[in-house]
Amino acid sequence: MKSSIFLFFLLFTCSTAHSQNQFIEKDFTTLDLRTGVFSAKTDTTEQTDSKPEFPKPKSVMFKSLMVPGWGQLVNGQAWKLPIIYGMYAGVGYYTYTVHQDYKDYRAAFYNAERGDETDFKFGPTPDDLEGLNNRQLRDTRNSLRNRRDLMFIVLGLAHGLNALDAYVFAHMRSFDVSDDLSASASISPAVLADAAPGLTLKINLKRK
Repeated sequence: MKSSIFLFFLLFTCSTAHSQNQFIEKDFTTLDLRTGVFSAKTDTTEQTDSKPEFPKPKSVMFKSLMVPGWGQLVNGQAWKLPIIYGMYAGVGYYTYTVHQDYKDYRAAFYNAERGDETDFKFGPTPDDLEGLNNRQLRDTRNSLRNRRDLMFIVLGLAHGLNALDAYVFAHMRSFDVSDDLSASASISPAVLADAAPGLTLKINLKRK
């Protein structure tokens, strides 16, 4: 009788210990799953946070329109500033020079047309323009005026080109141009308009 009780007690103890081991293993498994989920969420958050943010192209364009070169600074292209301001300086200096020559020929033609009765409305005649005939003075004046007006247009185009450069680069900088990109092309037969046979060319861009 005592041996039967002892045997029953031993079997009960082993069964309880086995059940506890299974419970502990399940708890550890649940902990591992929770740890894996937390790690995956952390990795996803880090990837999202590390994604670079680029300025809006329209904002960059308006900044360049307000202050030439501002958009290039926002885009991280400070090396373009000497080119931009060199362009402005060159166009501006040439426009100023042509305008000064135009003023001299305008005054000379005005004074030559009126002779001794001139009121020097546009100033005295420059010494280097004395003795030129009226037709030559008029033609040169008109030519200089046209060149000056053209340079005003060129100056406006240069200002627009400055803003366009910043706008286009702000669009392009978000494109993936890394070395692990590859392209594949395929040509296959196809049916064109009016049921005419033809070929189609497909180009796929993908990562290596």
